[in-house]
Amino acid sequence: MPDNGYIYAVARIRTKELQLLTASFLEQLLAAPSEEQCLRLLREHGWDGESHDADKMLAQERRKTWSLIGELVPDLSVFHVFLYQYDYHNLKAAVKESCRSGIHPGIFLEYGTIPSATIQKATDSRNFSLLPERMRQTAKVAMDTLLRTRDGQMCDCIIDRAALTEIGRAGKESHEEVLSLYGELTVATADIKTAYRAARTQKDHAFLERSLAPCDTLEISGLESAALKGPDAVCSFLGSTPYAEAAPKLKTSPAVFECWCDNLLIRSIRPQIHNPFGLGPLAAYILARESEIKTVRIILSGKRNGLSAESIRERVREPYV
Repeated sequence: MPDNGYIYAVARIRTKELQLLTASFLEQLLAAPSEEQCLRLLREHGWDGESHDADKMLAQERRKTWSLIGELVPDLSVFHVFLYQYDYHNLKAAVKESCRSGIHPGIFLEYGTIPSATIQKATDSRNFSLLPERMRQTAKVAMDTLLRTRDGQMCDCIIDRAALTEIGRAGKESHEEVLSLYGELTVATADIKTAYRAARTQKDHAFLERSLAPCDTLEISGLESAALKGPDAVCSFLGSTPYAEAAPKLKTSPAVFECWCDNLLIRSIRPQIHNPFGLGPLAAYILARESEIKTVRIILSGKRNGLSAESIRERVREPYV
């Protein structure tokens, strides 16, 4: 669809952006004395959900986002790059469940582009032709690896790398700025996290080669070499990349680094607030909603577990607006 085909859709998104959570509202949530008080504030703000069920509220908010986008965009496949993570999560769950006895409820996620039942049927029957072509070889290799080695981490690495590769490819091939940016940042930050963790646990070359996905803004061979030398070498390597700010975040804690990654994406897409045309503002709105749902989940979990406001605050993501 040409850019001017999204004029009405962007106008609708502009009205919805007015309902996004602001920094001042997040401060109100942080100051609330309990999870129940947070839920009350969210309901007053227009969020749906049953009075004492945070998970249902968050799930409903995500459904509302995708329902709105479904009304505005005739073909939701343009946003599949955001959903591939769920497909590959469900593939990991299905491969592992098919290799062990029993049924394990709650291991599959909604929102993927492939029904989880289809993925489960493919792995149970070893009929990988039921899956899209892009997933077939990954599913087969992961299944064979798990059956042969019983190494769940190796199985995860195979599928996680395939997921990142697919996200990066789909973002680039979309030729849409926000989708391309999302794909690149998702892959790069995941590679950084993997390399730093591998350096701390002294993983070998084979692990890194199996785990790191290709991207344009990081020299993967250099990142791999640094990881083999240790965590300090990874941080030093990052100093000469666009991700120099990641080094001190990695040294602080995994939670602080994850927060930095999400904030980097939000800062990168924020110019879309001023873009009156095209798919970009819609894609940015989806990511903004995902980020605020994640932030609310963090705050509610912190309140539920009695964490201090300051402890929760360091994990809170920047709002889009």
